[in-house]
Amino acid sequence: MRDVVREYTNGEITVIWKSALCVHSGKCFGGLPEVFHPWEIPWISVGQSDSERIITQVKRCPSGALTIKDITLTSDEVKKV
Repeated sequence: MRDVVREYTNGEITVIWKSALCVHSGKCFGGLPEVFHPWEIPWISVGQSDSERIITQVKRCPSGALTIKDITLTSDEVKKV
């Protein structure tokens, strides 16, 4: 599989998806289907829920394929969830 990296933002946070790390566990869309819908393009719609709920769901990603970048922080303060 190609190593694809995609970023999806809502103005507060950016969800980063790294395809090479994804194990397709389904935890993302199983827990927050209004945001994560793998059969659509784009498959992540961060505008469909509040940032805290998205952060909570991204933390449940078992492979680390999904991470969060808080765009209100400087580049030195970027945090991965």
